[in-house]
Amino acid sequence: MSRVYLIRHGQAGTRHHYDTLSELGRRQARLLGEYFAGQGFQFQAAFCGGMERQKQTAAQVAAAYAEAGLDFPEMQTHDAWREFDLDHIYRAMAPQLCDDDEEFKVEYGVMREQARASESAEVHRRWTPCDRKIVEAWLHAKYPYDGESWAAFQSRVATAPMAGQEANIAVFTSATPTAIWAGRALDIHDARALRIAGVLHNTSITVLRVRGDEIQLFSMNEIPHLTRPEWRTHR
Repeated sequence: MSRVYLIRHGQAGTRHHYDTLSELGRRQARLLGEYFAGQGFQFQAAFCGGMERQKQTAAQVAAAYAEAGLDFPEMQTHDAWREFDLDHIYRAMAPQLCDDDEEFKVEYGVMREQARASESAEVHRRWTPCDRKIVEAWLHAKYPYDGESWAAFQSRVATAPMAGQEANIAVFTSATPTAIWAGRALDIHDARALRIAGVLHNTSITVLRVRGDEIQLFSMNEIPHLTRPEWRTHR
């Protein structure tokens, strides 16, 4: 039986520079690495989705292992662990949703102002009503979209590697891939999995036990390394 440790990336940067870790995000990731190393966790394989915030989280954990004089496996990048492309969905669907929903149009204008402000201020991405509406439009294919659909995204995540027998496997990913796999363990295969994604802390640990086609959710959203309230974030 393999134990798969699904690790959400640390706090991301501002809306203008979202695919990178904030200063707090780097600290969260280093604290996670120090926790793992301090507990003597040994990983036999490590995977990463390839997004900058995922790779930077993995790098901080690996660095903590190196500082402790411990080995950490070579990182293997796999596209299945990437998050869906929310920015692309916005570019494609927001103009159409603005035409149909005046409230969304106002919310979207406010969000764009925040994004512009983030070029010179620490305005971090928060989940807004605007975000919920655009994701729902994508989930239900409300408008034509030439990017990855919800169904295609789920299928991609399902191809994610979890190789190894009797191995501890570290996976550096994002909230929605983690939620999809936790949902599969609970026999949830639809959009309800997004409810799980919404509660996951940055650098949280979700543990699956995998034996063949059998998946068990052993624990979810653990943050033993984030001992101070100000270190706990969701975006």
